[in-house]
Amino acid sequence: MKIPHTFTIVFSLVILCAIATWVVPGGKYARETVEIDGSPPSKVVPDSFQYTESAPQTWQIFLSFFKGFLRTADIISFIFMIGGAFWIMNATNAINIGIFNFLRSTEKLQKLKFFKKIGVNNLVITFIMIMFSLFGAVFGMSEETIAFIIIFVPLAISMGYDSVTGVLMCYVAAHIGFSGAMLNPFTIGIAQGISGLPTFSGLEYRALCWVILTIIAIAFTLWYAHRVKKNPKKSFMYELDRYWREKTAATQEVKEIQKSSYFTWIVYGVVSIALIYCAFTFNCSAITIGNSTANLMIFPIIATIFIPFGFYSAYKSVHSFILSLLLLTIVVLVVGVLGYGWYVGEIAGLFFAMGIASGFAFHFSYDKVIRLFLEGCKDIMNAALVVAIAGGIIIILEDGKIVDTILYGISQAMASAGNVGSVGAMYLVQTLLNIIIPSASAKAALTMPIMAEFSDIIGVSRQMTVLAFQFGDGFTNMITPTSGVLIGCLGMARIPFSKWLKFFLPFLLILIIFGFLLLLPPLFWHFNGF
Repeated sequence: MKIPHTFTIVFSLVILCAIATWVVPGGKYARETVEIDGSPPSKVVPDSFQYTESAPQTWQIFLSFFKGFLRTADIISFIFMIGGAFWIMNATNAINIGIFNFLRSTEKLQKLKFFKKIGVNNLVITFIMIMFSLFGAVFGMSEETIAFIIIFVPLAISMGYDSVTGVLMCYVAAHIGFSGAMLNPFTIGIAQGISGLPTFSGLEYRALCWVILTIIAIAFTLWYAHRVKKNPKKSFMYELDRYWREKTAATQEVKEIQKSSYFTWIVYGVVSIALIYCAFTFNCSAITIGNSTANLMIFPIIATIFIPFGFYSAYKSVHSFILSLLLLTIVVLVVGVLGYGWYVGEIAGLFFAMGIASGFAFHFSYDKVIRLFLEGCKDIMNAALVVAIAGGIIIILEDGKIVDTILYGISQAMASAGNVGSVGAMYLVQTLLNIIIPSASAKAALTMPIMAEFSDIIGVSRQMTVLAFQFGDGFTNMITPTSGVLIGCLGMARIPFSKWLKFFLPFLLILIIFGFLLLLPPLFWHFNGF
């Protein structure tokens, strides 16, 4: 049976949504603007739903592609800039040679009895997943994972696994953290603010949920990785991963480590001067994690560490210096997100600068750097186009005026359930609704005013409503075709959406079941904040 192209699947969903606008009546909730942590999201007014005139969609299915471009322009631009920047860096072979040297080092550790018993690769996967899960739990890492796919997929291939394992290591790990977050401002912060709860209250039980969900994700990834390494043909991507295997094999044949040229030292000097400037200009950065803010001398510390480290890496080889630029970029990314509220625009600019600096450090001409960047954009164009058409799904539903009607119908259907049934129904609503509305903040503004008052009526803590929203929002993010981040990551990894759906659906069901089980303890035992 021939598997359809991802574009075909997503466009078919657009057509199905357009058909739904002919069947489902139009409806609308009244909305009001509320101030939450300095931002004014739109909030639904409970008991304000009214049926409106229907707006069936016809030729608008073709217009949705254009509107999808406009709605997801930030993600599409991010994908192009990341793809182009890493194409420049990949042309230097720095990442692949770094991976090759890293794996040689792990082979030496494998000879030690302790590491041989546990498995160095298992430790590497576990450490990476814990790190990304923490990023998702603390500052809501999501779009940023697109940039890391191009690093961890080749790493997974080089370790004897497949591209799916690489996506599990960073993208899925971050979204598991996003689902079981303790301090995520995009889910917990907004949902608790709308529900009238203290921001980031109930932290202790959420931390327990995060630990459990992260352990489940790591166990699943290690099981799958071991299965693929034992028999590579059991991988969903065995045939399609030929691209990555050939690329990795070609890199491993490159034995020559190039010495730094005077161009490398020029780039080192420019970067060092820029860091010194930042150290004096931004000598104290307010790093915010949850409700806690600490004023730290981050940029002076970064400059103090990078200047001697960069000098040593440039003296060693140009490849080592380019890898130090990559490490510096990741550190500045974390500081920018936590301290200065960076989003995809600033992050894309940061990686763009990294790509250009890498090309010049390798003594590429300006013309070659531009050509490599355009080749990278061309290579990733399919992923960008799919993101655009996926953005058209929610546009069809919104223009057809049926999003609020769907929400109203579901909330009415769960009115007669008991406490356990009501919490389970709220969880199911959030899970299903996330398939068509992947934006956490938009869904919080749409559902939390209704769900919060509904929880008061049935005698369930509003904190339970937020937890149900949090789980429901997080898990299906990893499978919904309306998520530009998912489609972007799969495009970077060259994994067709249909393949990912077939692979991930069983694990998604496991996560959904565990999510429901984690909702039950606060119903029967007291936890702080619940």
